[in-house]
Amino acid sequence: MKPAITPSGDALGARIDNIDLSKLLTDEEFDFIEKAFHEHLVVAISGKPYDDESLVRFGQRLGELEISVAKSFHHDRIPWVTVLSNLTIDGKPLGSSDAGQLWHTDMSYNRIAGRATVLHAHKVPVKDGKPLGDTAFHNMYLAYEALPADLRARLGAMEAVHEFEKLWLTMIANGSKRPPYTDAQRSEKPAVVHPVVLTHPWTGRKALYVNRGLTQSIIGLPKAESDELLGFLFDHVEKPNCEYRHKWRVGDTLVWDNCASIHLATGGYDASTPRLMHRVQALGNEKLYRECNNERGGRRYA
Repeated sequence: MKPAITPSGDALGARIDNIDLSKLLTDEEFDFIEKAFHEHLVVAISGKPYDDESLVRFGQRLGELEISVAKSFHHDRIPWVTVLSNLTIDGKPLGSSDAGQLWHTDMSYNRIAGRATVLHAHKVPVKDGKPLGDTAFHNMYLAYEALPADLRARLGAMEAVHEFEKLWLTMIANGSKRPPYTDAQRSEKPAVVHPVVLTHPWTGRKALYVNRGLTQSIIGLPKAESDELLGFLFDHVEKPNCEYRHKWRVGDTLVWDNCASIHLATGGYDASTPRLMHRVQALGNEKLYRECNNERGGRRYA
């Protein structure tokens, strides 16, 4: 059967059927996925659970893969794979149970904006026949376009600091059992600078590139003014008028764009409803990033 796509009907999101990611993709199949990914920002590829070698093989078609700075819950043989789960084995957690808190963009803590996250569902929490643990997404193209023209122009000249430590410490403050942030993590992932308005390296469209989880401040503004503007922008991009809420199925492979979307794990399940997801993340392309953004951003903040 030929690949088929069904748009969600929302501000982003689509489902793809009749492509088997457990097998080596043809160029035509990958092109079909990539085109849908650029158009819809979030695509769910239907299927059955498959092995991590296949997950890595697919992720590498999108770009070089990241090894998570969290340094925990990596696959024991394949370091690019991170396990997300609420399951325990012999009293020890099988995976990260708190990933996805706060609205955020994966890998904005890197010098170069990340391209994609690929999350594959082995177990989905279900209660009374309904899946739990939706993942919500917002379209940052539309968020940018909804701003007044004068504010878009002002933001277009601004840069912001993004910092992994901010997200980590906020999660601990909100009750996460994560260990304290380490000097080694701080050294590996220092604060970085990105444009507030990012020109997407693959599509050329403009998107807001700030998120509550990781964006710390706007360069050149007094702290009070930076906090006020970022607070306004965070509230703006989190409004539900440009949302897609993904309801998981076992075997889904969800691929989302980290240059033009933000996301949030909605939770709503507990240990009685098991969840098991395996994830890889494709890094950004430095050449495209710099060409599209006039050499702005992409540097360590000091």
